[in-house]
Formats: sequence, C-alpha cells, structure tokens
Amino acid sequence: MMFNMSNISFANPLWFLLLLVIPLYVILHWRKGKVNSIRLGIPEAVSDMTAMNWKRMLHKLMPFLFFTGFTLLTIAMARPQEKFQKQKITSEGIDIIIALDLSLSMLAKDFNPDRLAVAKQVISEFIKERPSDRIGLTIFAGEGYTASPPTLDHKVLQQFLQDLQFGLIKNGTAIGMGLSTSVNRLKDSKARSKIVILVTDGSNNTGMIDPLSAADIAKTFGVKVYTIGVGTNGEALFPQIIGNRTIYRKSLVEIDEDLLRKIASETGGQYFRATDEAELKSIYDTINKLEKTEFDSTTLVRREDRYFPFLWSGLLFLTIHFMGKFTLFRNIYTA
Repeated sequence: MMFNMSNISFANPLWFLLLLVIPLYVILHWRKGKVNSIRLGIPEAVSDMTAMNWKRMLHKLMPFLFFTGFTLLTIAMARPQEKFQKQKITSEGIDIIIALDLSLSMLAKDFNPDRLAVAKQVISEFIKERPSDRIGLTIFAGEGYTASPPTLDHKVLQQFLQDLQFGLIKNGTAIGMGLSTSVNRLKDSKARSKIVILVTDGSNNTGMIDPLSAADIAKTFGVKVYTIGVGTNGEALFPQIIGNRTIYRKSLVEIDEDLLRKIASETGGQYFRATDEAELKSIYDTINKLEKTEFDSTTLVRREDRYFPFLWSGLLFLTIHFMGKFTLFRNIYTA
C-alpha cells in the first residue's frame, strides 16, 4: 500500500457503517468464548503440550483475523481513491525582438572589453529572465538582417546571440533598416504585446528606410519600441581598420538621442542611455519589469482507485480465519 494517505478520499464512505457490526461480534464472541474456552479438543498428555500451546495461541488470534479482514473489506467497499493535483500554468506571453547594432563602432573600448561584448552578455541575461516569451534577434549595420525569428527555443537563440560579431553584414548604421526588419517579424504576431528593444551607439547614416518612417510602421502594427543608446559621455577609444590592422583612436561619442527619443515616444516606448555596463543592466531590468508576462493557472485533479490492496488483504485474512474455523477448531465452532 505505497501511497500517500493524506491524499486519500473515499468515493462511498457510507460503507463504513458496516463497522458498527464489530462491537456486536465482540460481545457475542466473548459470551460464546466462555462456553467454548475448555473445548479446544487438545490432548492432556505432556507430550502434546507443544501442540496445545500453539493451538491455544492460534485460537486466540481467530477474532483478530476476522476483525482485520472484515475492516479491510469494508475499506475496499468504501472505495479509497488517491488524489493527484497538478497545476497547469499558461502564459499570455509577449513577443520581443532585440535589434542589435553590429557596426564597427560597437567595438569601442568605453565598455570592457567592448560595447558589443557587454551588450551580448546583458541581452543573454535578459533572455534568461523571460522563459515564457517568444524572443527574436535582428542585427543591423549597413543593412538589416534577421538572426533569429521570435522563438521559445531560447537555447538556440542564445547560440545565435553568441555567434554575432562584427563583419557579418556590411558596415554602417542603418537604424531605419534595423527597426523595419524587426517590425516585419512582429507584424503578424497574435501576442498580447509586441515590443522591439533597439540597441545602437550612433546615428543613422545609411539604409533605404528612414528611422521615423520605420517608427510609423511600428506604430501601425502596434509594436512598442524601447531604444537604448550605448556609449559613454565624452570621448572613447574607437576602432579603425587600416589595411589588415585594427587600431584604436580617441573620438567623440555621438549618439542621435533626439532620434531615439522620437522613435520611442512615437511607439509608446521609452528611451534609455547606457554609459556603462551597470546602466545597461539596469535598463534591461527596468524593461523586464515594465513588460510583465501575464500568467493563468488551472488546477487539474486526477483520482486513482486504491481499493485493491485492501480487498486482497481483507480476503486473505478472512480466508485464514475460515480455514482455521472449519479445520483446526471445527469442534469448537460447530458445538
């Protein structure tokens, strides 16, 4: 009977009224026992003392066998059932696209080791915090490109993220292309909320689609855009490729914050500025709190019958009882 008794309930508890018979049986057996106590049919010879002892002991056990068997059968008739509860949690998720700038300037050294490496790490942590949401990844530099459509397979998404590096697409900063590519991945989504988190460190300088036009498209399809400007205030070490070499020179950090604010405002999002790794982490934490996934839970209850152990045990005790009654102690019970 290996089950949790705290989870047991009875489908037919009225059967327990049968247990009221037991006190009557006890009274009758006690009265009859007075008469039959000397009629065990045990020889008086000393050589039969051993037989007499075990027979007397077994005879005393006969009521116990009957009571136990009767009780177990009554429990079986009451039909014990074990209840298994399982909570099914469903979520009304959010579809998210992270649009990451992959231009050369993202290798600037005002973040350690550089802006791109830190952005990837913070994005990775953000993905871990959103297990119930479909998340996708787009990249942009001189053009826009989908690295991963929105997916719940975050393990694959994390791998795509880690594989990102400068040079996958041509250089430049096409913010409008990055945003429009992201919106295109969300426009047919049926999710309760659709958001784009656009991360860039510069100003729009190329691309066929104007950033504000892309923002209008996002607004049309109900896509909220959070924009993040990445870069310290003042100067930073920027990379320059000369021939086969990459050298770093100090240059002024220039982020088109007015543009990023307009994109966010137009679509109902917010603009953030991250001047170091701690601020970038804080920004993603803020977005994580602003865009909460709604959960709904349903409790599923399953019941399984557990009367078989009581049934077979009860039948075993009663079988032993009646076998003893009609064999070893036949003279007593028939007298």
